[in-house]
Amino acid sequence: MSTTTGQRLQRSADLLSTAAIARLDESYEWYRRLPADERSWVGLVAQAGIAAFISWYREPRTSPPMPIDVFATAPRELTRTIALQQTLQMVRTAIDVVEEHVPQLAAPGEEHQLREAVLSYSREIAFAAAHVYAQAAESRGAWDARLEALVVDAVLRAEADDELSSRVAALGWNDVRGVIVIAGAAPHGPGTEALDALRRNASHEGLVALASVQRNLLIAILGGVDDGLTVAGRFQQLWGEGAVVVGPRVPHLYAAGRSARAALSGFSAAAAWPDAPRPCPASELLPERALAGDTRARRALVDKVTRPLRDRPALRETVPAYLHNGGLEATSRALFVHPNTVRYRLGRIAELTGYDLTDTRDAFTVRLALALSRL
Repeated sequence: MSTTTGQRLQRSADLLSTAAIARLDESYEWYRRLPADERSWVGLVAQAGIAAFISWYREPRTSPPMPIDVFATAPRELTRTIALQQTLQMVRTAIDVVEEHVPQLAAPGEEHQLREAVLSYSREIAFAAAHVYAQAAESRGAWDARLEALVVDAVLRAEADDELSSRVAALGWNDVRGVIVIAGAAPHGPGTEALDALRRNASHEGLVALASVQRNLLIAILGGVDDGLTVAGRFQQLWGEGAVVVGPRVPHLYAAGRSARAALSGFSAAAAWPDAPRPCPASELLPERALAGDTRARRALVDKVTRPLRDRPALRETVPAYLHNGGLEATSRALFVHPNTVRYRLGRIAELTGYDLTDTRDAFTVRLALALSRL
């Protein structure tokens, strides 16, 4: 390389850096919106890139191009603020500025040689930028995965402390509303495949997802949900064989422990109801959960059946009578009322409790609730 061209480049380093920064400010709104400290870091990267090119151009053998070192001058967090496309715009701007000054910088007859050197070096810089952003994305992905696992574990244990709050904020879940927890058997194969499939489906549905495979369970926390059962129906193929249980919808992630408890309790007890739908709301499994020892389910079941009938003695006496006699006529004789009266009372019981005593499943549920209330 010509000594004269190298010297001219060296003397013009500050001029080129200043011109590149001025061009960025003139051309790109994203650069003008950056805080002062981040604009300063961008300027240092531009200066380092130009200085590294000049050093390589002057001593190509003793100073081989190491463009990836150019980005070492800026903090790693800058990759979160400035996108790869914007970084490439910065590189292109700096190269354009150098190319525009080639006639003044190159010794006579060396203009073409200098332009070729600039283009060669710009290609290396572009590859280096892509490498830096790929590394940052990989590191961020691994960090987010660890953070996600910690948040899911905290939700399952119903730990809503300051540490959870900071992790939730880091994952961007502070403003997420409408949260459900779904539990079911993990599908065969690597757990990462199941988690990736779940996240892809959630993104396609416009939802956000946190997920974890724990032993043989695939547990998903979905946010932005309006109708939990409908969403679970579209996602249920992502789980393995067996029950898929949906916890109740809660307002935000900090309340998701309640949904998680119900979903896990329902999954554990679902074997007692072989004909359970898939997916199944945890509330539909209250009888099985109560039998399995879930005290919350037991209280909820007793309250759901007995509380609406507490101040209605006629309806309250009709329930055990119908369950014992098993028909309108037999119940009407036992209670000394007209069958139409029994029919009316059964309708009111269904309205108030949500359970139709003429349905076998509902009759079993109410019978169990009455037994538990007596205990």
